[in-house]
Amino acid sequence: MEMASIIKEYQPAFERKYQNRILPGQIKAMEAMKICREPECGEVMVACTKCGKVEYKTHSCGHRSCPKCQNHEATKWLHRQRQKLLPVRYFLVTFTVPAQLRKTIADHQRSAFDGLFQTSRETLEELAANERYLGGKIGMTGVLHTHSRKLDFHPHIHYLVPAGCINRKKRTWKTKPWKFLFPENAMAKLFRGKLLGLFHKMGWKISDRIPTAKWVVSCKDVGRGAKALEYLSRYLYRGVIAEKQIVKNQDGNVTFRYRESKTGMWKKRTEKGEDFLRLILQHVLPRGFRRARDYGFLHGNAKKSLRLLQLILHVKLPKLEEPERPFFKCTRCGANMQIVTRKIRRAAQEKVVLLGASP
Repeated sequence: MEMASIIKEYQPAFERKYQNRILPGQIKAMEAMKICREPECGEVMVACTKCGKVEYKTHSCGHRSCPKCQNHEATKWLHRQRQKLLPVRYFLVTFTVPAQLRKTIADHQRSAFDGLFQTSRETLEELAANERYLGGKIGMTGVLHTHSRKLDFHPHIHYLVPAGCINRKKRTWKTKPWKFLFPENAMAKLFRGKLLGLFHKMGWKISDRIPTAKWVVSCKDVGRGAKALEYLSRYLYRGVIAEKQIVKNQDGNVTFRYRESKTGMWKKRTEKGEDFLRLILQHVLPRGFRRARDYGFLHGNAKKSLRLLQLILHVKLPKLEEPERPFFKCTRCGANMQIVTRKIRRAAQEKVVLLGASP
């Protein structure tokens, strides 16, 4: 099942039912996914470097909510993060919010998501500075996910944290050798106070039924961190569902499958076509919002500190260049094909660009 065909079929019903709740970014996402890898999205003419065969290939839309796009961007991000790995134990810390707060977050997405990053980061940094746990400045990589496995709105942030810190006063590097980073209850209480305080400062209306003791912050040992990075990159630059998970579109209903987290078993969920689009589009992020962020000695401005750490810890980084974008393959001989011209179509205008020449 292709997402484009589902959008074309159910977009009118979706716009009628949710006309007062549709955001401009959601409309833009639909319009992009509808023409992804269609002639309306532009074409390139490619020629085989071996046998000379000429073919035309369509562009992808490049939207980060499209299930067909951005695989190369995810590969580049994963490559950059692998270059930052240290030979220490890593922990995956996940901050979630109660169901009673999700509507408030959905109504103020940009500010609320920024607030989630701010308060969760401050929680980790405050505990890391405590001598009982580490006693220094840590580095971490955070990734925002907004969906559950069933595609419901469930904002949460994953942090990949190396179990080590820099003490700038003592000019030392300290690691935790045991399988424990910070107490989950302490993280949950500190995070709760910081987040609710921020929301009250913003003047947002908050439910009176927010639980006081059931905030969940999990902290799991993930070994050397490589597999956790792959998990975090999975939904970083593409949609929340792969097209292969959409199993049926019949009688106005769309059925998709998902893997249940507790049992690991595959289950199915069926929704009306317009409601299925609502499930997908509610996870479109505000324009320009950064889903992945680095902090501490993993931040982009701390390259010297990270490189010094890698030298001290005897990290041997392979000299790998950033992954190249995959080549088109010739359907006749299988050799790489070279782009000769690009044809970009925008609205009613058509523009042809010859490579190596001025457009």
